[in-house]
Amino acid sequence: MASAGGGDVSGNRKGGAVEDERLPIPSRNPLPLSASQEAQVREVFNARVRAHCADDIKAFADCARNRTFSIPFACRALSHAMNNCMLAHATPAEHDRAREDWFASRMERAREREKKERRKIEQERFHREWWGLPERDPEEVRRELEKLERPERVGGAVRRRDPKDGEGR
Repeated sequence: MASAGGGDVSGNRKGGAVEDERLPIPSRNPLPLSASQEAQVREVFNARVRAHCADDIKAFADCARNRTFSIPFACRALSHAMNNCMLAHATPAEHDRAREDWFASRMERAREREKKERRKIEQERFHREWWGLPERDPEEVRRELEKLERPERVGGAVRRRDPKDGEGR
């Protein structure tokens, strides 16, 4: 099938296969994340880029210190150097590495979060005991502890356990 411009619409060009001309996969980690998880990945990415360009950033900051309106004129070369460094290191490959780092540290973050929540529950119990306040409903505390045991949701819903047969849905 030919197009109006005389080219082949079927996907082949000059008898060659399309596979040679396909774009590379945009990411090695195509798992969809929530908005807050993507924000965490962006924080890791930005920290990595800033770490690469720390010397240029520091030089620009030193130049800009104690200046106001003259920053664009006095620090122009340092500003360009800093921006060029950041653009050079802010690549999709670097974003993929940041995403991989985020995934690698998931278990550590989950342990820290669980530890923090358990400490919060313990401190609340101590606070209520100290001030003579009534204790919380044990069922409510049990539900909070169960919530801590749930795995992190990445890329969709987590399998729930059916209380009848113990199997996941």
